[in-house]
Amino acid sequence: MNMNEKSIAILGSTGSVGKQSVEVATSLGLKVDLLTASSSVEEIEAQARLLNPSVCVLTNEASANALKEKLADTSIKVYGGESSALDSVMESQASVAVNAVSGFSGLAPAIACANSGKRIAMSNKEAIVIAHKFLKEAIDKNNAELVPVDSEHSAIFQCLQGNKGNKIKRILLTSSGGPFRGKELSELQGITASDALAHPTWKMGAKITVDSASLMNKGFEVIEAVRLFRVSPEQISVVVHPQSIMHSAVEYDDNSVIAQMGAPDMRTCIQYAITYPNRCPSLAKPLDLASIGSLTFEQPDTKTFKLLALAYYAIEEDGVIPAVLNAADEIAVKMFLEDKIGFTKMFDVVENIVRGYENIKNPTLDDIINADRETRIKTLEYIKGC
Repeated sequence: MNMNEKSIAILGSTGSVGKQSVEVATSLGLKVDLLTASSSVEEIEAQARLLNPSVCVLTNEASANALKEKLADTSIKVYGGESSALDSVMESQASVAVNAVSGFSGLAPAIACANSGKRIAMSNKEAIVIAHKFLKEAIDKNNAELVPVDSEHSAIFQCLQGNKGNKIKRILLTSSGGPFRGKELSELQGITASDALAHPTWKMGAKITVDSASLMNKGFEVIEAVRLFRVSPEQISVVVHPQSIMHSAVEYDDNSVIAQMGAPDMRTCIQYAITYPNRCPSLAKPLDLASIGSLTFEQPDTKTFKLLALAYYAIEEDGVIPAVLNAADEIAVKMFLEDKIGFTKMFDVVENIVRGYENIKNPTLDDIINADRETRIKTLEYIKGC
């Protein structure tokens, strides 16, 4: 593969994964055809001047107008609005799109990438959690491709290479345990946003960092693994691994376990999703096992961190319940970051909303979108009534 001939799009370029994708693209000398973001004018201007894409889109139209003025001395086309972002994805000549748009907002771009026949380097797990059936249909119909960017799912994807036809006995999905590993529920009562945002090993955005602290992120990853790798929830074993060196593993029918290891650096996963099946020199530090000394593994505490157990409930129920889980969590985390509810209150809010929701077992995409919208309203009302 000639990296200089490869063109990519970076969706959500000013977020944590988006910024690291820019670093990867620069390191590999890739042509970037499209950048999209929400409203970060200064950040995307700097990226645009560095990468010289054909198109930049900000979904906030006022911000897009400001960006257009700033880039008036370039040949870069600037558009505003969510529909323009989707149109630009469809029209982009990029062969790979890094979908780093966070939350439910990443669903429509993911489907647009699939409809345009691109490889999706998929960082947005929410689209897989809530609407994988519809995303997969678009991928299959348009000869598109999905390669996961999440470190755990990238690891599983790599561990499956060369093993087509061999039966998966179990997937070992690793978790750092977050900053509150080993704490009892009573010790979590006074946790602040700054406490929760102090992740011990990974550099991530605020929402996913809070989800990692509550183990909700690991719950979403359980659902993601079930969807992507066509296994049952019972075949997913979450293992707490504080060093974050083994990113996940696959156990086959002969009890052999194949694991993928490396320094905790999202740029490795992003790069592999772009260059697969080829490997290239990476920005990540080499792994020095001798200096690490030891790797440890523990069972997760689902009694204290009950949102992980709730994710297993959600995938067993399926239907619209995974979408409800995601929407309730997005609102609860937002309220926590705004100091409107406590850390453990998030657990109660999400569980009550999810377990109280009337499921639709075989939903349409509209059913899922409506469940997301309704859940956000119900969650806000529930929090106000607390």
